[in-house]
Amino acid sequence: MEKKIITGLMAYGMSGKVFHAPFVDAHPGFKLHAVTERNQKQAADDYPGVISYNTIDDLIADEAIELIIINTPNYTHFDYATKSLSAGKHILVEKPFTATSTEAKELFELADRMGKKIFFYQNRRWDSDYTAVREVIESGKLGKLNEVHFRYDRYRLAIGPKTFKEEPIAASGLMYDLGPHLLDQAISIFGKPETFHKILGKNRKDTKVDDYFSIHLGYPNSVNVFVHSNLLLVDALPAFVLHGEKGSLHKERTDIQEEQLLKRMKLSDASYGIEPEGKEGKLTLIDEQGNKTVHAVPSLRGSYLSLFEAVYQSVVNDVPYPVTQDQVITQLEILEA
Repeated sequence: MEKKIITGLMAYGMSGKVFHAPFVDAHPGFKLHAVTERNQKQAADDYPGVISYNTIDDLIADEAIELIIINTPNYTHFDYATKSLSAGKHILVEKPFTATSTEAKELFELADRMGKKIFFYQNRRWDSDYTAVREVIESGKLGKLNEVHFRYDRYRLAIGPKTFKEEPIAASGLMYDLGPHLLDQAISIFGKPETFHKILGKNRKDTKVDDYFSIHLGYPNSVNVFVHSNLLLVDALPAFVLHGEKGSLHKERTDIQEEQLLKRMKLSDASYGIEPEGKEGKLTLIDEQGNKTVHAVPSLRGSYLSLFEAVYQSVVNDVPYPVTQDQVITQLEILEA
């Protein structure tokens, strides 16, 4: 690729090291130019030649940077996105994009005025398990769907150390943490719901924010979609459960990319993005005579590099980015309601 997008990374903590820098480095269309590191200076050890700035303002002021990845705490997204766009940068923003739909619309207007693009880091669209489920839905094997459940559960009894997630401030709590993943997956398949209803819960001792949510999304033709997350689930339920007139699908959450990246696996490794054997989905179909057959549904290879390819194609060739502004507004309207 002749064109390289000069890229700056706002933070080099866990998300920077795991979800961003490896992909910017691996994609031939990007150059990891600079990061922000307030304390420990580690990025240059991993990526020789990268510039390490002490402040985000210094990073934004670097005239060489064309794209800034905003991977800072949730409540900072709107402020840093505003500063980056005003400085003439494209931006790629982690979820949640902003705390409110009003903030999002302000940023869209600013980007239009500046002639810059906004990208949303909804990486879970490129999970191996989700792509397998989506393929089954699009195949029509299940027939008309009537009930769909997407879950993202954990067991974390203790209050976490990240105050921006645990204190009652803008865009905190479990719903704003994992809700954007689940809502984006649902909206990308089914579109904007006609109705929605939310239930939030606080179950951990001394929690100040929600650690449980269940959101019902109502769609035409009696298609009911539920997204759930629970921080106190000891025995995890299937992440994907779908029921249709011709069959049912059960699938565990099996995408292995995060685990592999934490172990510093290279994206070029042949096993990268491949789920373990024995984790296949279970597809049960019924024919007109009432006979049931069970089929294994293996996951496709997951690769978050596809997200960065989509960013590249949008910046360089003006190809539409798959996560749209309307989809993000729908997501935020549900989160903020």
